[in-house]
Amino acid sequence: MFMTVDGTSQVENLQLLKLGGSLITDKKLPHTAHLDVLSRLAQEIASAVKQRPDMKLILGHGSGSFGHVPAHQYGTRNGVRTKEDWLGFVEVWREAVALNRFVMDALSAENLPVVAFSPVASVTASNGCVLHWDLFPIRKALQAGLIPVVHGDVIFDAQLGGTILSTEDLFDHLVHKLKPQRVLLAGLEAGVWQDFPDCKNLTQEITLSNWDNISMGIFGSSATDVTGGMINKVEQSLKWVQDVHGLEVLVFSGKEPEMLGKVLLGAKAGTRIFI
Repeated sequence: MFMTVDGTSQVENLQLLKLGGSLITDKKLPHTAHLDVLSRLAQEIASAVKQRPDMKLILGHGSGSFGHVPAHQYGTRNGVRTKEDWLGFVEVWREAVALNRFVMDALSAENLPVVAFSPVASVTASNGCVLHWDLFPIRKALQAGLIPVVHGDVIFDAQLGGTILSTEDLFDHLVHKLKPQRVLLAGLEAGVWQDFPDCKNLTQEITLSNWDNISMGIFGSSATDVTGGMINKVEQSLKWVQDVHGLEVLVFSGKEPEMLGKVLLGAKAGTRIFI
Protein backbone atom coordinates (compact mmCIF):
# COMPACT_ATOMS: atom_id res chain seq x y z
CA MET A 1 0.00 0.00 0.00
CA PHE A 2 1.35 3.43 -0.89
CA MET A 3 0.16 7.01 -1.11
CA THR A 4 -0.21 8.56 -4.56
CA VAL A 5 0.46 12.21 -5.35
CA ASP A 6 -3.25 13.10 -5.05
CA GLY A 7 -3.52 11.60 -1.58
CA THR A 8 -5.22 8.38 -2.59
CA SER A 9 -3.95 5.10 -1.24
CA GLN A 10 -3.46 2.26 -3.69
CA VAL A 11 -3.89 -1.19 -2.20
CA GLU A 12 -2.05 -4.02 -3.91
CA ASN A 13 -3.97 -7.20 -4.80
CA LEU A 14 -7.27 -5.50 -3.95
CA GLN A 15 -10.58 -6.69 -5.36
CA LEU A 16 -13.98 -5.15 -4.74
CA LEU A 17 -16.76 -7.74 -4.78
CA LYS A 18 -20.46 -6.96 -4.88
CA LEU A 19 -23.08 -9.60 -4.13
CA GLY A 20 -26.10 -8.24 -5.99
CA GLY A 21 -29.50 -7.93 -4.40
CA SER A 22 -30.99 -10.12 -7.13
CA LEU A 23 -28.57 -12.88 -6.15
CA ILE A 24 -28.96 -12.91 -2.38
CA THR A 25 -32.66 -12.00 -2.12
CA ASP A 26 -35.88 -12.65 -3.96
CA LYS A 27 -36.38 -9.15 -5.34
CA LYS A 28 -40.06 -9.84 -6.08
CA LEU A 29 -40.87 -10.83 -2.49
CA PRO A 30 -40.28 -8.17 0.21
CA HIS A 31 -37.89 -9.01 3.04
CA THR A 32 -36.88 -12.39 1.59
CA ALA A 33 -33.22 -13.47 1.73
CA HIS A 34 -31.82 -16.52 -0.04
CA LEU A 35 -30.03 -17.94 3.00
CA ASP A 36 -28.88 -21.05 1.14
CA VAL A 37 -27.27 -18.90 -1.55
CA LEU A 38 -25.60 -16.69 1.04
CA SER A 39 -24.18 -19.74 2.76
CA ARG A 40 -22.76 -21.15 -0.47
CA LEU A 41 -21.26 -17.83 -1.53
CA ALA A 42 -19.63 -17.44 1.88
CA GLN A 43 -18.08 -20.89 1.51
CA GLU A 44 -16.69 -19.99 -1.92
CA ILE A 45 -15.23 -16.72 -0.62
CA ALA A 46 -13.63 -18.52 2.33
CA SER A 47 -12.09 -21.14 0.05
CA ALA A 48 -10.64 -18.48 -2.28
CA VAL A 49 -9.21 -16.45 0.60
CA LYS A 50 -7.58 -19.58 2.00
CA GLN A 51 -5.96 -20.35 -1.36
CA ARG A 52 -4.76 -16.77 -1.83
CA PRO A 53 -3.77 -15.40 1.58
CA ASP A 54 -2.32 -12.26 -0.06
CA MET A 55 -5.73 -11.31 -1.44
CA LYS A 56 -7.19 -8.01 -0.26
CA LEU A 57 -10.96 -7.90 -0.47
CA ILE A 58 -13.71 -5.38 0.18
CA LEU A 59 -17.15 -6.91 -0.01
CA GLY A 60 -20.37 -5.05 -0.74
CA HIS A 61 -23.93 -6.20 -1.16
CA GLY A 62 -27.15 -4.81 -2.57
CA SER A 63 -30.44 -4.39 -0.73
CA GLY A 64 -32.63 -6.46 -3.01
CA SER A 65 -36.11 -7.12 -1.64
CA PHE A 66 -35.23 -5.43 1.65
CA GLY A 67 -34.30 -1.78 1.12
CA HIS A 68 -35.60 -1.20 -2.40
CA VAL A 69 -39.29 -1.65 -1.60
CA PRO A 70 -39.63 1.07 1.10
CA ALA A 71 -37.15 3.23 -0.82
CA HIS A 72 -39.46 3.15 -3.81
CA GLN A 73 -42.51 3.81 -1.63
CA TYR A 74 -41.02 6.93 -0.02
CA GLY A 75 -38.83 8.12 -2.91
CA THR A 76 -35.90 8.30 -0.52
CA ARG A 77 -33.19 8.50 -3.17
CA ASN A 78 -34.68 11.74 -4.51
CA GLY A 79 -34.43 13.52 -1.17
CA VAL A 80 -35.70 13.51 2.42
CA ARG A 81 -37.40 16.63 3.72
CA THR A 82 -40.76 16.04 5.41
CA LYS A 83 -41.52 14.16 8.61
CA GLU A 84 -42.98 11.32 6.54
CA ASP A 85 -39.84 11.29 4.38
CA TRP A 86 -37.67 10.88 7.47
CA LEU A 87 -39.83 8.04 8.75
CA GLY A 88 -39.27 6.38 5.38
CA PHE A 89 -35.53 7.06 5.72
CA VAL A 90 -35.54 5.12 8.98
CA GLU A 91 -37.55 2.27 7.47
CA VAL A 92 -35.10 1.91 4.56
CA TRP A 93 -32.22 1.92 7.06
CA ARG A 94 -33.88 -0.84 9.11
CA GLU A 95 -34.30 -3.01 6.03
CA ALA A 96 -30.70 -2.45 4.89
CA VAL A 97 -29.35 -3.37 8.31
CA ALA A 98 -31.56 -6.46 8.49
CA LEU A 99 -30.14 -7.86 5.25
CA ASN A 100 -26.60 -6.91 6.28
CA ARG A 101 -27.05 -9.02 9.40
CA PHE A 102 -27.92 -12.07 7.29
CA VAL A 103 -24.86 -11.46 5.12
CA MET A 104 -22.53 -10.99 8.07
CA ASP A 105 -23.86 -14.11 9.79
CA ALA A 106 -23.24 -16.21 6.66
CA LEU A 107 -19.68 -14.87 6.27
CA SER A 108 -18.89 -15.25 9.96
CA ALA A 109 -20.12 -18.84 9.91
CA GLU A 110 -17.21 -19.57 7.53
CA ASN A 111 -14.76 -17.91 9.94
CA LEU A 112 -14.07 -15.06 7.55
CA PRO A 113 -12.59 -12.00 9.35
CA VAL A 114 -15.35 -9.62 8.27
CA VAL A 115 -16.10 -6.20 9.73
CA ALA A 116 -19.20 -4.23 8.75
CA PHE A 117 -18.74 -0.55 7.93
CA SER A 118 -22.17 1.09 8.17
CA PRO A 119 -22.37 3.75 5.42
CA VAL A 120 -25.04 5.85 7.18
CA ALA A 121 -22.63 6.46 10.07
CA SER A 122 -19.48 7.14 8.05
CA VAL A 123 -20.44 8.57 4.64
CA THR A 124 -21.86 12.00 3.91
CA ALA A 125 -23.19 13.06 0.52
CA SER A 126 -23.97 16.15 -1.51
CA ASN A 127 -26.66 15.96 -4.18
CA GLY A 128 -26.49 12.17 -4.26
CA CYS A 129 -22.70 11.85 -4.50
CA VAL A 130 -20.17 10.97 -1.82
CA LEU A 131 -18.96 14.18 -0.19
CA HIS A 132 -16.77 12.75 2.56
CA TRP A 133 -15.77 9.27 3.69
CA ASP A 134 -12.88 8.75 6.07
CA LEU A 135 -11.25 5.60 4.69
CA PHE A 136 -8.60 5.31 7.40
CA PRO A 137 -10.53 2.55 9.23
CA ILE A 138 -11.01 0.56 6.02
CA ARG A 139 -7.33 0.92 5.11
CA LYS A 140 -6.31 -0.29 8.58
CA ALA A 141 -8.71 -3.21 8.33
CA LEU A 142 -7.16 -4.27 5.01
CA GLN A 143 -3.66 -3.96 6.46
CA ALA A 144 -4.72 -6.22 9.32
CA GLY A 145 -6.00 -8.88 6.92
CA LEU A 146 -9.65 -8.17 7.63
CA ILE A 147 -12.49 -7.98 5.09
CA PRO A 148 -14.50 -4.73 5.21
CA VAL A 149 -18.17 -5.13 4.29
CA VAL A 150 -20.29 -2.23 3.00
CA HIS A 151 -23.77 -2.07 1.53
CA GLY A 152 -26.28 0.21 -0.12
CA ASP A 153 -27.68 2.47 2.57
CA VAL A 154 -29.46 5.69 3.47
CA ILE A 155 -27.08 8.65 3.70
CA PHE A 156 -27.36 12.17 5.12
CA ASP A 157 -27.01 14.62 2.25
CA ALA A 158 -26.01 18.29 2.43
CA GLN A 159 -28.34 19.26 -0.43
CA LEU A 160 -31.13 16.67 -0.34
CA GLY A 161 -31.47 16.18 3.40
CA GLY A 162 -31.13 12.46 2.92
CA THR A 163 -30.72 10.04 0.04
CA ILE A 164 -29.65 6.50 -0.82
CA LEU A 165 -26.25 5.50 -2.13
CA SER A 166 -26.05 2.13 -3.85
CA THR A 167 -23.15 -0.26 -3.43
CA GLU A 168 -21.91 0.93 -6.84
CA ASP A 169 -22.02 4.53 -5.61
CA LEU A 170 -19.85 3.54 -2.66
CA PHE A 171 -17.59 1.47 -4.91
CA ASP A 172 -17.19 4.54 -7.13
CA HIS A 173 -15.49 6.35 -4.27
CA LEU A 174 -13.44 3.31 -3.25
CA VAL A 175 -12.29 2.70 -6.83
CA HIS A 176 -10.88 6.21 -7.15
CA LYS A 177 -9.30 6.30 -3.69
CA LEU A 178 -7.94 2.76 -3.33
CA LYS A 179 -7.41 1.88 -7.01
CA PRO A 180 -8.19 -1.86 -6.97
CA GLN A 181 -7.09 -4.29 -9.65
CA ARG A 182 -10.56 -5.74 -10.19
CA VAL A 183 -14.20 -4.99 -9.46
CA LEU A 184 -16.43 -8.07 -9.43
CA LEU A 185 -20.19 -7.64 -9.78
CA ALA A 186 -21.88 -10.96 -8.99
CA GLY A 187 -25.57 -11.02 -9.81
CA LEU A 188 -28.23 -13.39 -11.02
CA GLU A 189 -27.64 -12.88 -14.74
CA ALA A 190 -24.75 -14.56 -16.58
CA GLY A 191 -23.46 -11.14 -17.63
CA VAL A 192 -24.58 -8.28 -19.84
CA TRP A 193 -27.10 -9.38 -22.46
CA GLN A 194 -27.25 -7.67 -25.85
CA ASP A 195 -30.89 -8.73 -26.26
CA PHE A 196 -32.49 -8.34 -22.83
CA PRO A 197 -35.05 -9.68 -21.92
CA ASP A 198 -34.66 -12.53 -24.47
CA CYS A 199 -31.21 -13.20 -23.00
CA LYS A 200 -29.80 -15.30 -25.80
CA ASN A 201 -26.80 -13.18 -26.80
CA LEU A 202 -24.29 -12.61 -24.01
CA THR A 203 -21.74 -9.83 -24.38
CA GLN A 204 -18.26 -11.20 -23.72
CA GLU A 205 -16.40 -7.89 -23.65
CA ILE A 206 -17.36 -4.22 -23.38
CA THR A 207 -15.00 -1.38 -24.23
CA LEU A 208 -15.49 2.26 -25.16
CA SER A 209 -15.29 1.33 -28.84
CA ASN A 210 -18.19 -1.16 -28.84
CA TRP A 211 -20.44 0.26 -26.13
CA ASP A 212 -22.62 2.43 -28.39
CA ASN A 213 -23.68 -0.59 -30.42
CA ILE A 214 -24.22 -2.87 -27.43
CA SER A 215 -26.15 -0.39 -25.28
CA MET A 216 -29.17 -0.38 -27.60
CA GLY A 217 -30.19 -3.86 -26.39
CA ILE A 218 -29.64 -3.28 -22.66
CA PHE A 219 -32.36 -2.06 -20.34
CA GLY A 220 -32.83 -1.55 -16.60
CA SER A 221 -33.81 -4.12 -14.00
CA SER A 222 -37.18 -5.86 -14.40
CA ALA A 223 -37.72 -5.86 -10.62
CA THR A 224 -38.08 -2.91 -8.24
CA ASP A 225 -34.68 -1.19 -8.18
CA VAL A 226 -34.41 2.47 -7.23
CA THR A 227 -30.66 2.72 -7.84
CA GLY A 228 -30.59 1.82 -11.52
CA GLY A 229 -30.42 -1.30 -13.64
CA MET A 230 -27.77 -3.00 -15.73
CA ILE A 231 -27.18 -0.13 -18.12
CA ASN A 232 -26.26 2.19 -15.25
CA LYS A 233 -23.86 -0.41 -13.87
CA VAL A 234 -22.10 -0.76 -17.22
CA GLU A 235 -21.81 2.99 -17.77
CA GLN A 236 -20.37 3.44 -14.30
CA SER A 237 -17.96 0.56 -14.88
CA LEU A 238 -16.73 2.17 -18.11
CA LYS A 239 -15.91 5.33 -16.18
CA TRP A 240 -13.97 3.28 -13.62
CA VAL A 241 -11.78 1.54 -16.18
CA GLN A 242 -11.05 4.89 -17.83
CA ASP A 243 -10.01 6.47 -14.55
CA VAL A 244 -7.97 3.64 -13.01
CA HIS A 245 -5.12 2.21 -15.08
CA GLY A 246 -5.27 -1.56 -15.53
CA LEU A 247 -8.64 -2.00 -13.83
CA GLU A 248 -11.06 -4.62 -15.12
CA VAL A 249 -14.70 -5.10 -14.15
CA LEU A 250 -16.47 -8.43 -14.42
CA VAL A 251 -20.26 -8.74 -14.49
CA PHE A 252 -21.15 -12.38 -13.94
CA SER A 253 -23.55 -14.80 -12.31
CA GLY A 254 -23.01 -16.00 -8.77
CA LYS A 255 -25.88 -18.44 -9.22
CA GLU A 256 -23.63 -21.13 -10.72
CA PRO A 257 -21.90 -23.08 -7.91
CA GLU A 258 -18.13 -22.48 -7.60
CA MET A 259 -18.14 -19.63 -10.14
CA LEU A 260 -17.58 -16.91 -7.54
CA GLY A 261 -14.63 -18.77 -6.06
CA LYS A 262 -13.04 -19.21 -9.49
CA VAL A 263 -13.46 -15.52 -10.33
CA LEU A 264 -11.91 -14.43 -7.03
CA LEU A 265 -8.90 -16.56 -7.92
CA GLY A 266 -8.49 -14.81 -11.27
CA ALA A 267 -10.80 -16.58 -13.72
CA LYS A 268 -12.73 -14.62 -16.35
CA ALA A 269 -16.50 -15.05 -16.45
CA GLY A 270 -19.57 -13.29 -17.75
CA THR A 271 -18.89 -9.90 -19.29
CA ARG A 272 -15.49 -8.24 -19.00
CA ILE A 273 -15.35 -4.42 -19.05
CA PHE A 274 -11.95 -2.88 -19.68
CA ILE A 275 -9.98 -0.35 -21.73
